[in-house]
Amino acid sequence: MSAFSMDFTQQLAEEDKVLVPPYRNADHCNKGFKIMNTLRLQNQLCDVVLKAGNVEIPAHKVVLASSSSYFYAMFTGELSESRQNVVTLKEIDSAALEMLVEYVYVAEIDVTEENVQVLLPAANLLQLNEVRDACCEFLKAQLHPSNCLGIRAFADMHSCSDLMGTGHNYAELHFGEVVQGEEFIGLSCMQVAELISSDQLCVPSEEKVREAWAWVFLLSVECYDFKAERWYPVAEMNSRRCRAGVAVLDNLIYAVGGFNGSLRVRTVDCYDPVKDQWRPAASMDARRSTLGAAVLNGLLYAVGGFDGTTGLNTCEVYDPKLNEWRPIKPMSTRRSSVGVGVLNGLLYAVGGYDGASRHCLSSVECYNPNTGDWTIVSDMSTRRSGAGVGIAEGLLFAIGGHDGPHVRKSVECYISDLNMWKPVSEMSMCRRNAGVASVNGLLFVVGGDDGSTNLASVEVYNPRTDQWGLLSSCMSIGRSYAGVSVIDRPNSK
Repeated sequence: MSAFSMDFTQQLAEEDKVLVPPYRNADHCNKGFKIMNTLRLQNQLCDVVLKAGNVEIPAHKVVLASSSSYFYAMFTGELSESRQNVVTLKEIDSAALEMLVEYVYVAEIDVTEENVQVLLPAANLLQLNEVRDACCEFLKAQLHPSNCLGIRAFADMHSCSDLMGTGHNYAELHFGEVVQGEEFIGLSCMQVAELISSDQLCVPSEEKVREAWAWVFLLSVECYDFKAERWYPVAEMNSRRCRAGVAVLDNLIYAVGGFNGSLRVRTVDCYDPVKDQWRPAASMDARRSTLGAAVLNGLLYAVGGFDGTTGLNTCEVYDPKLNEWRPIKPMSTRRSSVGVGVLNGLLYAVGGYDGASRHCLSSVECYNPNTGDWTIVSDMSTRRSGAGVGIAEGLLFAIGGHDGPHVRKSVECYISDLNMWKPVSEMSMCRRNAGVASVNGLLFVVGGDDGSTNLASVEVYNPRTDQWGLLSSCMSIGRSYAGVSVIDRPNSK
């Protein structure tokens, strides 16, 4: 019967034959890899041990080579590893290697927030591109204004161009929120410039772009050479800060406290003009921005300010010989955006903003270092927060400032012998938060803002003639809340 059947089928016409496809076991590979994984876990028939850190992972070379171009090249070529039973992988996380070896056998891996930062670079190294792509897709789903710049940088580091582009596009689309985050603070000047110069930037107003551009310069310092009549850059500060107090002590410039973009800080940087270098000094006890800073009797005073929650009436003093701060008696009034100056051995705190009553202040207090007491003196003629304060011709000048929305160009001076204020000539433009320096009997009022624009111009006041003039050379950018001080130019410059 069997022979008859065979003969019978051979006699069928070609058109009558039924084509039967070859038998295919769809589950064969899955079963095979499952069994090989069981063998791996039982350390049976394994011919290589992968070592990362203190972790050793038995495996089969043929399985690794079948899934990874990296291992294929390692085990089939002339590399020494092809003849080794133990292969040490130095630039890979041990936990990530364990997960990836398991993936090679079971074709499944769980990408999480906890492991993605080690898993992606490991998958990249081992050329497991499917896992790398899965990590990228996971990170795309996690994009947020607070992390998109970090994800973009991570993608760039590991040559994941698609993820990098997605992160960059997200940052452009959510720029208004991105600039408020800590990741933006960590960008270099070049990175900020690249981001804000994009034609795809989505911003509610140009003001956001101006704020971001101004942030680039919170590290920068410019110096004006009176002989050359020009501005030139000097060494950048160690950390970004605006709204800091600035003063000169022993021919060193101190930048005290300030705001780093997310926090009010207590740190202090010290600039040596001879070395053109900044170095850290002892930190204050309190966080302070918009404080006043002045030097009296070889000591540096930090007066008032804002700690991120409330205006401060506290003050502290720095001794450079001890590199220590200590508190002194507080003022009677909380004062942020306060102007300070030293006249006749006394320290004056001028105007400011009282965070408790939410009023700009016209009041003035005077500190006597011999008694350790603050004394109220005559009020100014008008409320001034963010006023510049300078000393010239034995007089203390309060320059500009604002009272709420009204930015002032008016100026008045304090006559200490009479305990009275008198008005003098106005500036040519309204200014608040300007820096003031006294040079050869003249007052230089540097930068500030007029309520809408940061100013790069400098006005010069001659108290002998009661006249103002504009300095011919402007700074490279507008600067508000910039600190200003005067030192002798080093011979090396």
